[in-house]
Amino acid sequence: MSEGAIKRALLSVSDKSGLADLGAALAARGVELVSTGGTAKALRDAGLSVKDVSDLTGFPEMMDGRVKTLHPTVHGGLLALRDNPEHVAAMEAHGIGAIDLVVVNLYPFEATVAKGASRAEIIENIDIGGPSMVRSAAKNHGFVTILTDPADYDALLAEMDANGGATTQGFRTRMAGKAYARTAAYDSAIASWFAFADPEGEHSAFPDTLPVALKRADTLRYGENPHQSAAIYLPQVAGTAGVPQATQLQGKELSYNNLNDAGAALELAAEFAGQEPAVVIVKHANPCGVAQSGSLLSAWEAALACDSVSAFGGIVAVNTELDAATAEAISAIFTEVVIAPSVSAEAREIFARKKNLRLLECGTLPDPRRPGLAMKTIAGGVLIQSRDNGAIAAYDLKVVTKRAPTQQELKDCLFAWTVARHVKSNAIVYAKDGATAGIGAGQMNRRDSARIAAIKAREAAETHGWAAPRTQGSAVASDAFFPFADGLISAAEAGATAVIQPGGSIRDDEVIAAADAAGLAMVFTGMRHFRH
Repeated sequence: MSEGAIKRALLSVSDKSGLADLGAALAARGVELVSTGGTAKALRDAGLSVKDVSDLTGFPEMMDGRVKTLHPTVHGGLLALRDNPEHVAAMEAHGIGAIDLVVVNLYPFEATVAKGASRAEIIENIDIGGPSMVRSAAKNHGFVTILTDPADYDALLAEMDANGGATTQGFRTRMAGKAYARTAAYDSAIASWFAFADPEGEHSAFPDTLPVALKRADTLRYGENPHQSAAIYLPQVAGTAGVPQATQLQGKELSYNNLNDAGAALELAAEFAGQEPAVVIVKHANPCGVAQSGSLLSAWEAALACDSVSAFGGIVAVNTELDAATAEAISAIFTEVVIAPSVSAEAREIFARKKNLRLLECGTLPDPRRPGLAMKTIAGGVLIQSRDNGAIAAYDLKVVTKRAPTQQELKDCLFAWTVARHVKSNAIVYAKDGATAGIGAGQMNRRDSARIAAIKAREAAETHGWAAPRTQGSAVASDAFFPFADGLISAAEAGATAVIQPGGSIRDDEVIAAADAAGLAMVFTGMRHFRH
């Protein structure tokens, strides 16, 4: 028999899509079909002749199907080296027939966990025999072909037709690599469940070994810069919502930077889910304009007015359906990406005139309070932390100055705080009447962030012909405490009348005194939001 020739196939699948057609195609090519349980029944129901695994092993399936393929007759037929005389002799001595093709996909463990099944049901969906056959077949890919994905069925048949009923070494190698990747991801999902679902409640948020299973969704043209290669991988978790799950309605392929910036914009827009219409404009992963208003169009106008220079070539995310009037306004400037939960038919027609603009419809906004882990690579290791999903409400705030904020100042404080948590540290955000007035991001000291934000506000006033910058009478948010009074003084000089910050500096008394001297109202959150 020639290398790679397929005369006998063992099929045992959980996902039966395409199974009947594959079985019929193999049978038509003279391949003997061997199968188990529900797979055998599905093949017989399709009118195909199938031999049960129990006919090979001499043992019936037992223990509710837990034991059926874990037998030397099966694994000997998979692992035997066909060009090794000792292996061939052992097969003949023990009546072991060669198995040339294995088609296996595993019990739906991940889907069972995702649907909130009971512990007993989850454990029953830990596949044992399937991964064992996959590993045996993949190890012996010099002779055996392994398929773990229904998407590869057509490729298998084309390969057989092109090679006289056999597969090539290259094809078997690719399928073996894919098989081991699948079992690695499967084992990772199981290990993660055990790590985080201890029935006694005694588990660490950071287990000794952290399994991570990601599936490549696409390769990208390049990374942050053209000399860098890149790809996007997705977690195998049902119900995940975000930019990768959005539908691209038009435009060029999304780049690495597009995906990164759109993710930042969508995360901030999600903070306003179910609230008044909100618009977020992001540039280089930092918000450059954010606003809420009674209409999406007026929110866009207020967000754009904050920093129309930075908005050029930016990313826009909104928290509600994108309408025609707002689409027309956004189209007036160069925009890389627009993402919304839904886009009206009229808005789609308007954006269609901008063929390169990437328009995404995400359906569901991500939950900003969702749990999870965040990762960052450093030379020699990976930093892991829980997501920054902490939040504060008005009742969490502590008034520390002689003057308490007015209701409007309090509202602006909370708005500015929401935006500041999404701005790179050191972050300073001025806000007034539900719109950002100036944003200072990513500086090495807080005073410079405050000054830069004020400069942007003055430039916006000059651009729009306002009598004064919108920092006059604004609230200012700082993502971490003011270590010295200079940053707060800079904010007061810009016209801020209220301040929201975490507090906790050894110089809090000095900062509070400076606020009182300037007539500012200041509240402490007790929570900081560094973002590096």
